Amino acid sequence: MTGQPVTRVKVWDGWVRLGHWLIVGLLCLSYWSIETGRMQTHFWSGYAVLALVLFRIVWGFVGSETARFATFLRPPAAALAHLRHLARREPDTEVGHNAAGGWMVLVMLALLLAQPLTGLFADTGYGDAGPLAKRVASETSDWLTGQHHRIFRLILLTAGLHVLAVIGYAVLKRQDLVRPMLSGVKRLPAGTAAPRIASPVLAALLLAAAVLLVCGISRMG
Repeated sequence: MTGQPVTRVKVWDGWVRLGHWLIVGLLCLSYWSIETGRMQTHFWSGYAVLALVLFRIVWGFVGSETARFATFLRPPAAALAHLRHLARREPDTEVGHNAAGGWMVLVMLALLLAQPLTGLFADTGYGDAGPLAKRVASETSDWLTGQHHRIFRLILLTAGLHVLAVIGYAVLKRQDLVRPMLSGVKRLPAGTAAPRIASPVLAALLLAAAVLLVCGISRMG
């Protein structure tokens, strides 16, 4: 931010950051486990993703200010206007997600929710069926198995676009989006109001509830 006073502002709570990086690791683990035939590891990785995504969705309504959907989801026209200025070098003044990034978050959450949900009903026919596969017709299970594979390819595509966007912001706008997701802190114009950070106790309770729910589902098979 050349020539402009800046201040350090905490924009991301630890729960958003932890969930973000855990999901990255779990997606790598899910891919590795399915490629190497470690199905039990694959199942537990999927359960962990489901619990984290369920928590993040609820956190999007009751969590910290920057984590709330109402804060970062703006009209599509605003997202398009933001993208038109992608090549313009300018200081980062966004406290949380920008207008385009907010919609990317929504798309990623939808895919990350659909992936483990379809996995619950998937059945490859080799004795590694999801816990709910026998609770639906075999045709339905077969269709959901196909969707499970297709959705993962979409996740890889959107993850690749996300990485390219982060690189683009670094190269074109000189904005570092990675460091704030590690530290939780952004360097913003002086006088920028810090967003409200929600109670970590509430977050822990919600995450525990999500874990218990998914554990219950996993035992239904």
